[in-house]
Amino acid sequence: MSEKPEGRSIDPALLRGLTQRRISRRDMLKYGGGAVGLSILAACGVSGTATGNRSTPSVTNFSKIYDDGKPAGVLNFANWEDYIDVDSKGNSPSLRQFTKDTGIKVNYKTVINDNDPFLAKIIPVLQAGQDTGYDLVVLTNGGGIERLIRLGYATPLDHKYLPNWEKNADPKTKDPVYDPGNKYTVPWQSGFTGIGYNSKLIKTPPTGFKDLLNPAYKGKVGMFANNQDLPCPALASMGLDPNKATPDQWKQAADLVNKARGDGIIRKFYDQSYINALENGDTIITQAWSGDIYIASQPKSGGGDGYPEMKFVFPQEGPIYWHDNIAIPLHAQHPVDAITYMNYVYRPDVAGMMADFIWYVTPVPSAKDYVLTTLKDSTVANSPLIFPTTEDLAHAWQYKFFKTPQEEDDWNAVWQPVYT
Repeated sequence: MSEKPEGRSIDPALLRGLTQRRISRRDMLKYGGGAVGLSILAACGVSGTATGNRSTPSVTNFSKIYDDGKPAGVLNFANWEDYIDVDSKGNSPSLRQFTKDTGIKVNYKTVINDNDPFLAKIIPVLQAGQDTGYDLVVLTNGGGIERLIRLGYATPLDHKYLPNWEKNADPKTKDPVYDPGNKYTVPWQSGFTGIGYNSKLIKTPPTGFKDLLNPAYKGKVGMFANNQDLPCPALASMGLDPNKATPDQWKQAADLVNKARGDGIIRKFYDQSYINALENGDTIITQAWSGDIYIASQPKSGGGDGYPEMKFVFPQEGPIYWHDNIAIPLHAQHPVDAITYMNYVYRPDVAGMMADFIWYVTPVPSAKDYVLTTLKDSTVANSPLIFPTTEDLAHAWQYKFFKTPQEEDDWNAVWQPVYT
């Protein structure tokens, strides 16, 4: 595999083309396997029973997957909308640089709108033993990526091809509960579930989930309507690790939210539209995703929404830290090209270029210096919502990892009645 030295900066000529950030938010719903997604998968005949081999492969098996380590020269990449750097002409400078450095042509498709509908399309193909047409896919933990791994449809990663990841990845993103040892995935971008609020209307900044239950904000509180971003923070507010809490503790946390709902404190349980409710005044405090609040607070001239009064709070009990992950589907035709790209995006200059456009948390902390010194964007470089501090990450919790489909069903039986 050929790779330019990690320290080499991206061609400045490409940087000059990066003149316009994306105009709108990334339109994604963070459903981690709720009722809608499960019904879609069920309709396609997709179960949660593993049908592939998830055992750690031997060197011989790695050799069968990655052969001699030489790229074929093609990469078919499936991603979400607005989730890579784009210049004023609609091209990605980092992808162009990747092709220039490696000779690998990238067929980049924004075909993922939500985890479960995308899985419902590709899993029947994988069940038939066929190539999905994609060498790389981006899926969220909390349901999506776990399902691909559980079914045995993710290609194991040979870490000898990932030196940039080994050197530069944030330790907090390594060895996640949903993929021990990063056998199948590495993070693409990440984000936090915390609290967003209108600082013009709330003078004393909130400090934790308990502020969402405050009767003083009756009828002006937003919470999330999915089976990860509502339950996990509620459990964390009780000092409980979402991945260690018992079913009885799930119910105790659900009772707290149900009481606030019954008392009229909660206006609504939202999907992505929560940010519109905060901007138009329907809510003044809400559960929020870090990237959305960052974008909402930035001036319109810079690609934001123009609401500087919108602030994000890391709850004192710890935020929920979720990850969108890149993985190679089983039967991918170009696995060497895919893992070459995985390694490439962990170069600090590449990660910095993407972070400066995407505005979610980069998994490469050292990219901050590149954003600050080369791109000269101190706003992004100094934002804890893109480059969180060690203190911000110290008490972060992970999405709930479901060990079995039955555990997921039991969890949903407690929480879905709360937010639906």
